[in-house]
Amino acid sequence: MTDCFNISKWTSTRELRSLVSRITGEYTIIYTGSGELKWVDYALDRMIQVADDTRAAMVYSDRFLFLGGALVNAPVIDCQKGALRDDFEFGGVQLYRSGILKECIEEMDKDYSYAALYDLRLRASRKGELVHIPEYLYYELETDSRKSGEKLFDYVNPRNREVQLEMELCCTEHLKAIGGYLAPQFKSVDLVEGGEFEYEASVVIPCRNRVATIGDAITSALGQKTDFRYNVIVVDDNSTDGTVDVIRSFSDRRLIYIPQDESYHAIGGNWNAAINNPLCGRFALQLDSDDVYSDEFTVQKFVDAFRSQNCAMVIGSYRLTDINLNPLPPGVIDHREWTDDNGRNNALRINGLGAPRGFWTPLLRTIGFPTVKYGEDYSVALRISRDYRIGRIWDVMYNCRRWSDNSDAALSIEKTNENNLYKDRIRTWELEARIRKNKGE
Repeated sequence: MTDCFNISKWTSTRELRSLVSRITGEYTIIYTGSGELKWVDYALDRMIQVADDTRAAMVYSDRFLFLGGALVNAPVIDCQKGALRDDFEFGGVQLYRSGILKECIEEMDKDYSYAALYDLRLRASRKGELVHIPEYLYYELETDSRKSGEKLFDYVNPRNREVQLEMELCCTEHLKAIGGYLAPQFKSVDLVEGGEFEYEASVVIPCRNRVATIGDAITSALGQKTDFRYNVIVVDDNSTDGTVDVIRSFSDRRLIYIPQDESYHAIGGNWNAAINNPLCGRFALQLDSDDVYSDEFTVQKFVDAFRSQNCAMVIGSYRLTDINLNPLPPGVIDHREWTDDNGRNNALRINGLGAPRGFWTPLLRTIGFPTVKYGEDYSVALRISRDYRIGRIWDVMYNCRRWSDNSDAALSIEKTNENNLYKDRIRTWELEARIRKNKGE
């Protein structure tokens, strides 16, 4: 016998506790969809069969979505140790072993208004495996039809602040339970270590086929006012649209142009070319090729923050705008979730660490960027935060221009899954390293 309960994704702990006395079967389905659940023939039998065979705490599967009047395939991804995002997509159906489900609910010691389901699946993962069945077993209605670029900033929208604080607390308690929590104790940083630098800072702009925006980015970077020497390093990855002509049109001697060869580099490889160039400054500061700094003092603020906060990396705040710099909702993204006390733990839950970023080059050269198009900055930031303080600047440091050519503007389900799977893998590696660190290994 299997029980089935239709509950909201944002259910409370109180609502979950009310289910315990109503659970009578060996398995329990938690359904978070908004429409009627429709099964593929014999699909429920299949889910129970897999749950029996694997002895999983919970199983979930791929499904079909009714999206904008069309029926589309909606696969999900495997849940691994580092899949700590509170927005991990299981689909609408989660089949729990009832005994484990009851145990998890009865052990809940905090009253959440929004994070109860997140708490439930983290607790379940400590009792058994969460098994993904790569088979299409049911149909559900997708009510959020926004493009990926519109959903991207939900977790930092000020309107969701209360929700995010609960999710952070829930994840932190989980990290403590599995030995992955890091106390706010950091290695000190000697910023003069690493030898002499001809330039105190470098603005790094990796680019490929950005003829419409690269000129604005370079102009913004060269227009900075500082009390130290800095340069701008533009790494072009085989552009074919006239981007190189725009770069070469600048005659400023502070502009360092690095053309890549025809082998594979991606964004991470372009960063590696910049930071390992002998003319790279003591601090490497990020500027994307379609964005612009908010004023002429951004580079100075970065270096001042490194000096005053004794940190190995600095994260700023930014404003979302359209291509013409008109503000877009939710407006200023300040990543309030990053704190000295708990930022590096919460970094394992969220899908990004804010921007723009600045790095202490001597340390960055020892870590290096993975040669990927997505998640390269997140990987580096997690690694730095394991040992070092990450500083913060609350001022708006740059305008993040959203337009149709942004790489994350409208991703397919498959591409979104690919990106999320990669970041989950990064989190898994980092979490395992932190557990070993806490064990003194």
